[in-house]
Amino acid sequence: MSKQPLVLKVGGALLESPSAQAELFGVINKIVASGIAVVLVHGGGCLVEQWLEQANMTSEKIDGLRVTPASQIELVTGALAGAANKKLVATAKANKLNALGLSLADGDMVTAQQLDPKLGQVGSCAPLKSTLLTMLMNNNYVPIISSIAADQVGQLLNVNADQAAQVVAHLLQAKLILLSDVPGVLDGNKQLITSLTVQQANELVEQGVIVGGMKVKVDAAFATAQQLNDSIVIASWKTPQQLLALIDGNPCGTTIKATKL
Repeated sequence: MSKQPLVLKVGGALLESPSAQAELFGVINKIVASGIAVVLVHGGGCLVEQWLEQANMTSEKIDGLRVTPASQIELVTGALAGAANKKLVATAKANKLNALGLSLADGDMVTAQQLDPKLGQVGSCAPLKSTLLTMLMNNNYVPIISSIAADQVGQLLNVNADQAAQVVAHLLQAKLILLSDVPGVLDGNKQLITSLTVQQANELVEQGVIVGGMKVKVDAAFATAQQLNDSIVIASWKTPQQLLALIDGNPCGTTIKATKL
């Protein structure tokens, strides 16, 4: 496929809605049929929370990132790389997509290391080899990638899914679209911001409007826009039809552009 691939990041809340998944996969089917390869990168925060609660474990976040102690990494891996990933693969299959489930640990696609000891087994990663993903996309597979990575000594790491999607987009020189359960970045009055600059984003962070998970998402979008010199979109999986408009060059969600240096 010669057209620029598309990396879609979906939030864990999508896993709570089979009908929303079916609608999204229906749109992805049309995108793939148009000759554009699609890679899905997913989180699974809701499922992780449920599993931790069932195991009588507490969950903590620092700056939007989930603290993952060694005692929880196997459970988090099971939720993300296991149940969440296979649920998405199964739904994709039911919607006639040729999907294949992976994690960041597969195929040497990234290198990973511990991000900060205070976060436990939370990782940051960098692009390494696109060989596996390119082979899959060339054979019309839709890779569905969970945000679990492994470091050089085989330690499992939980990577923030927005940051994981950023790295996969960088690896494939792909268009990145971050999908969440809100229409995009909202201002203090909960109105959609259709185009966001670094200066605006910094002001909204200072005002406490962009916080937590959305701040991580916005930071990932600006970093990717800069790396790829391309615009990044933050939009909602609740209205996947917008993606078809987007690939036709029409606006959708919040557009984040590279800053001119």
